[in-house]
Amino acid sequence: MNNGKKRIDRGQIVIWVISLLPVLITAAVYPMLPEQIPTHWELGGEVEYGAKHTIWMLAGMAPFFGIMFFLLPKMDPRRKNYHKFQKSYQNFQLYLQLFMLAAVSIILVESIRPGTVQVDRVICAMCSVLFLIIGNMMPKFRQNYFCGFKTPWTIASEVVWNKTHRLGGRMMFAAGLVGLIGAALPDERWRFALLFVPVMTATIVPGVMSYVWYRRLGEG
Repeated sequence: MNNGKKRIDRGQIVIWVISLLPVLITAAVYPMLPEQIPTHWELGGEVEYGAKHTIWMLAGMAPFFGIMFFLLPKMDPRRKNYHKFQKSYQNFQLYLQLFMLAAVSIILVESIRPGTVQVDRVICAMCSVLFLIIGNMMPKFRQNYFCGFKTPWTIASEVVWNKTHRLGGRMMFAAGLVGLIGAALPDERWRFALLFVPVMTATIVPGVMSYVWYRRLGEG
């Protein structure tokens, strides 16, 4: 008997556990870190350094996201739609947490043993995989105020929302594929271009088309 209380499912608990790993790993290796750690990698290969305590900000973002994405549906005026894509919403959180865990791990490894990871290539590949995953999920998203292409026209029309997210999902998936190809190239400028340009295109075009479709439907 649950006495009318809604139980938190196992998937959400797994997400929260993973969100704590960056903090726990950072705490375990923090005494081994040098006073200055890498915080940013330039296109030319130059590395910027900062005080080692800055790693806590990145590690702390993981549990913050874990709590935030759990609470957002409760504040959404269209909260009832979340059950229609709950699995995709949880998968998005899961992959984001794994991305955060990998990012923190890379910085820790490069702080202790510089040169172990080819950071720009690995980050391009990680981002590309994340875009592949998001692109695959996007057509399953239903109208809400926090997740997906939130233009005035997608919020106003469910038909426009669905068309926009089908297009956006295909374009984001294609951007991920192009980014993976770029990650294999030797020139870091090409790696950046083949990641950034397709993703920007996959972000802008669906937004523009949402307006076009809204007008074609005679709703504007």
